[in-house]
Amino acid sequence: MKDKVEKALEKIRPMLMADGGNVELVEVSADGVVKLKLKGACGCCPMSQMTLKMGIERILKQEVPEVKEVISV
Repeated sequence: MKDKVEKALEKIRPMLMADGGNVELVEVSADGVVKLKLKGACGCCPMSQMTLKMGIERILKQEVPEVKEVISV
């Protein structure tokens, strides 16, 4: 599942990079929890949690149905 998540993140990264940010995959647990670290401008943006939940999590769940939740570490 980690490879599928990484491929989906590759589709998301250009949008984050356009705003000076990025995302790093930290861990994918067996129960479908994906741990990500927002970097660059995304790491300190006040809207980062919305980006994580409404953007990244939504896209990852569409691309990889096994994903149950995305959390920031």
